Amino acid sequence: MGFLSVLSFAHKQVGDRLQPGDIAIDATVGTGADTVFLAKSAGPKGHVYGFDIQQQALELAKERISREAEEKLASITLIPASHALMQEKLPPDVQGGVGAIMFNLGYLPAQESDKHIITETGSTLQALDAALSLLRPKGIITVVLYPGHTGGEAEAEAVTAWASALPQEVCQTVMYRQLQRSDAPYVIALEKKR
Repeated sequence: MGFLSVLSFAHKQVGDRLQPGDIAIDATVGTGADTVFLAKSAGPKGHVYGFDIQQQALELAKERISREAEEKLASITLIPASHALMQEKLPPDVQGGVGAIMFNLGYLPAQESDKHIITETGSTLQALDAALSLLRPKGIITVVLYPGHTGGEAEAEAVTAWASALPQEVCQTVMYRQLQRSDAPYVIALEKKR
């Protein structure tokens, strides 16, 4: 048995903490894989909010969600906006009550997508600050980072620095990374203490 992929590691960390009926956020919807995972984990009494700036991503996610219609999914609200706006776009009763927030940075991994449209460091850091305030105690944030593409290395370094500087009394952070390849994707997971 080998090590988990970075996506499987992120899913395991979230799956171990997200409770049925929880609220969750997919901060970067992409093709909807994390959205569906969160909706299955939160169950029919839960709610998942998904953010993406690309209409193509939201359409791909809707297709994936419709294929899962037989499953007992949480309610899903897809929002055509930057993850940096999540705090403004979510209802007030969600603030401080989110069980899990997943980020999968980089570009839309679809065949005909524009790979020049990538997550940007500034908006990602703004979104991470918002995510931390939206999270409930014992909630989790996972961030999958891709230093191997143009712009990805700078974003990964900034996110790693941000997570490393968080006070230990606020949260605990861990990194899951292959050490032999500096351009390999990796995950940062954060669990809020209070």
